[in-house]
Amino acid sequence: MKDYNYKKLRNVGLIGHGATGKTSLAEALLFYTNNTDRLGKVEEGNTVMDYELEEKKRRISLSTSVASFEENDTKINIVDMPGYFDFQGEMFQGMRAVDIATIVVCAVSGVQVGTEKAWDYCEKIKLPRAFFINKMDRENADFDKILEEIKNSFGMSIVPIQYPIGKENNFSGIVDIISKTAVKYNSKTSKVETISIPDELVDKVEECKQMIMEAVAETDEELLDKYLNDGELSDEDIYNGLIRGCAQGEIAPVLCGSALKVIGIKSMINNIIQCFPSPEHALPQKAVNLNNNEEVFIRADENKPFSALVFKTIADPFVGKVSLFRVMTGKINGELTVLNPNKEKHEKLNHLFFMKGKNQIPTKEIVAGDIGAVSKLQYTATGDTLCSEDFKVIYDKINLPKAVMSMSILPKAKGDEEKISLSLSKLMEEDPVFKVERDVENAEAIIWGLGETHLEVIASRIKSKFGADVILQEPKVPYRETIKGSSDVQGKHKKQSGGHGQYGDVKIKFEPRQDGELDLQFVDKVVGGAVPRNFIPAVEKGLRDCISNGVLAGYPVVGLKATLYDGSYHPVDSSEMAFKVAASIAYKKGLEAAKPILLEPIMSVQILVPDNYMGDVMGDVNKRRGRVVGMEPEGKLQKISAEIPMAEIFSYATDLRSMTQARGNFTSEFLRYDEVPTSEVGKILDNVRNLKEEV
Repeated sequence: MKDYNYKKLRNVGLIGHGATGKTSLAEALLFYTNNTDRLGKVEEGNTVMDYELEEKKRRISLSTSVASFEENDTKINIVDMPGYFDFQGEMFQGMRAVDIATIVVCAVSGVQVGTEKAWDYCEKIKLPRAFFINKMDRENADFDKILEEIKNSFGMSIVPIQYPIGKENNFSGIVDIISKTAVKYNSKTSKVETISIPDELVDKVEECKQMIMEAVAETDEELLDKYLNDGELSDEDIYNGLIRGCAQGEIAPVLCGSALKVIGIKSMINNIIQCFPSPEHALPQKAVNLNNNEEVFIRADENKPFSALVFKTIADPFVGKVSLFRVMTGKINGELTVLNPNKEKHEKLNHLFFMKGKNQIPTKEIVAGDIGAVSKLQYTATGDTLCSEDFKVIYDKINLPKAVMSMSILPKAKGDEEKISLSLSKLMEEDPVFKVERDVENAEAIIWGLGETHLEVIASRIKSKFGADVILQEPKVPYRETIKGSSDVQGKHKKQSGGHGQYGDVKIKFEPRQDGELDLQFVDKVVGGAVPRNFIPAVEKGLRDCISNGVLAGYPVVGLKATLYDGSYHPVDSSEMAFKVAASIAYKKGLEAAKPILLEPIMSVQILVPDNYMGDVMGDVNKRRGRVVGMEPEGKLQKISAEIPMAEIFSYATDLRSMTQARGNFTSEFLRYDEVPTSEVGKILDNVRNLKEEV
């Protein structure tokens, strides 16, 4: 591969709603530039970008993949990102590696939820964007209608720089509006011939060119003067203005084509080179200079010392760990020892390569702005910075979505626990959104993700990559028990069995704690030595041992106050053990007599939804035994604050998505324990009994 300077690089991300043809577009680009000898198809599972077993099986992209090709001395990196919402984390990672996001839109379906989400995220991170209207060969495909829809949805200067020749079945070519050239594609031979612009499109092309000139002129005073004086701009002015306007996020160019028929691909490549910003024009990256801890903004520059951001990790059980990174400054050639300032460790970079799907293409050098990979880094994780000792900086972390859905994970076969534990830690390296927690109380491993499909894919990967079968089920709710009333009981333990006997006798008053604390409050009010001093700690210890098991369903007991006020002892037969047993007898009797109740964890839930779904979402909160405690606008959305029992929100990620057509999202955290309503207690106790019988 040739050496490039960063002016001859383009990093293009493909994002948008699921099934709009992002992966097919990447395949068409690779095929057209002779990087593959056949056009890979998602349906046939033979694409370069979707190479994982799970991706082939589900026919959707599950992770971000990278490939590159060269055209006219320019290297173009294509970063293909999943459109499915459960894998948003992958999109967030991929976006940190590119200079422009191309939002792929279907020429029939138009703007969908995924289109809106992709746009919103570009807005949030101020990433330049373009549109590619795909599937122009489909029945009911309509370029003008979709262009209008995009303009109405997103409002900024959205300008077509291409126009289709023919429509639906007769879609056969593209007019490049700026250069006013037209090409026709022969889909059988993949050859392209230059033709004159069809007569019926001449006026339309002129109208679109005026639109581009106006948009470009508005981004620059000099160009505006030129345009107002001369009534037009030169093509060179338009290209330069377009790159600047695009880089500043003021203009979004619109392209079109058909990935499956490889129509419009040559035109797209030309426009990527002519109109898309190179790393030279990219937004400076926010970082912290470690020498003085000041915030700095760093532009791509090959003359500075080396620095890079690791935006993705691939954990392969055979190849080991592969770290994908974007070089921000400087260049790397040959072996180099660099600093990972996030971990304060040194890493040796050798075996450098470029990725093409799963294939590794060895390279000696990677320059500023380019995307490369290295294997077997010891300490480095996704989001970490790598830098030279004389350029100590830490780039901004990748802002990832928060995992909101949990499942309990169990091995199908005994003895697989170790294999599963290893696979979970490897998968967490690969997918930083995915989290694992240990629930010690219920002896469960809990996995967290963005939705049901995310967690199912994790389970499938454990099987396909690490050879262990797992079962996913709803986690157990960590219920608690407490008392509502009070009781005054005696616990007496007396046993005679030849030699020393056992004797312990305590009188304890049980009541709820009044200060809101959950731990056992033990009060010693013994007078006159009724229970000797040296046995009182044994009484407390006996009670502390007991509170891990309640009298209703065996859940831990909280908010309990126990006052030891009397008892008796035997000078020979009394012992610590005897008093511990006496305390446990008192505990059982006392709790049964003091109106024991079940408590359930209540979660504080923050739900973000568009206005028109408010009624449905609030109605659903009530159905889940929850209550809405507040509402306030947040940006374009409404934020609903609610309190919902944990038992009712395990599947909330999936349910909220279907209720709001995937436009709503939420976060939750533990708030407090509340009494379980009487109507629910019976079901919970039945479940506990059934589980005990199964064991």
